[in-house]
Amino acid sequence: MALLSLDDEAQPSAGAFKTQNTRLQPQLQEPEADLDRLRKSGRSHPQEQRRQQQQQQHHSICPRCQETMLLATFKLCAGSSYRHVRNMKGLRHQAVLAIGQELNRMALGGPTPSGWINQVRRRSSLLGSRLEDTLYSDQELAYIQQGEEAMQKALGILSNQEGWKKENQQANGDKVLSKVVPDVGKVFRLEVVVDQPVERLYEELVEHMEAMGEWNPNVKEIKVLQKIGKDTVITHELAAESAGNLVGPRDFVSVRCAKRRGSTCVLAGMATHFGEMPEQKGVIRAEQGPTCMVLRPLDASPSKTKLTWLLSIDLKGWLPKTIINQVLSQTQVDFANHLRKRLESSPAPEARC
Repeated sequence: MALLSLDDEAQPSAGAFKTQNTRLQPQLQEPEADLDRLRKSGRSHPQEQRRQQQQQQHHSICPRCQETMLLATFKLCAGSSYRHVRNMKGLRHQAVLAIGQELNRMALGGPTPSGWINQVRRRSSLLGSRLEDTLYSDQELAYIQQGEEAMQKALGILSNQEGWKKENQQANGDKVLSKVVPDVGKVFRLEVVVDQPVERLYEELVEHMEAMGEWNPNVKEIKVLQKIGKDTVITHELAAESAGNLVGPRDFVSVRCAKRRGSTCVLAGMATHFGEMPEQKGVIRAEQGPTCMVLRPLDASPSKTKLTWLLSIDLKGWLPKTIINQVLSQTQVDFANHLRKRLESSPAPEARC
């Protein structure tokens, strides 16, 4: 019995190749002839039509996919427009993930084009707020939150009209009220009307805050230690000694927040800790807050301002309550008088609240 080598089994003979080639030749020639006849007649062969359709499908994107790609591109461009985020590690990876997630949602049945427009509006607002948060450190965000909490708490105290007692009443209508608030202590409330528009007071009390020592004898110096965003600042205030040295030198480190609600401006603050401003030798570190000033146009005369100042201070040290009450209520009355003189003596620059 003859044995075949592996090469003999694997390789067919030349005659076999010739036979197979002869059988296949007509099959290969017939489609080519058909294609020539179809091209001359202006029609396309079914196979060529399928090939063209596949190419069109490969290079075209369905409308929903186009919307998805545009949405993902929008996210990427919005993130890149923030210079602090341009070099953020993983941003490209997040964009790729966003594209994949949107495609998956579209495959399962996504929103219509009109719904997608509203979706972009909502997501762009959310994306902007998230990117805005990334511009601040954790400590800065804590300061912002503390300032907003001080504002809410102070406004809550002012909104409660019950329990206020008169401490001081001036002939011009200025008055100081007080009451005891649980977990806060005794607070004082100044109510005055100033013959200046809200914008003028805002400019003096907020934008020119550091100049207060020039016109208020009760303040030696106010210095802005750090500004966070457009609404929040950290300040150091050195108070002057009271008349007769009843109260020695005090200083305050505070977070302050300024907001506008319609035609009303609210300036709020409370004590905070700032590592770069430790306690000073010979000066007692007092604490204030929650405290706030509310500026709003007078209903009968919009060119005038109704100013309400909530004052809450812990002066620290060993001081009788009667002295503290006298000093704080008089401080508010003096502030109103000095503020009027300042506004009357200085020109009114253009300002916005």
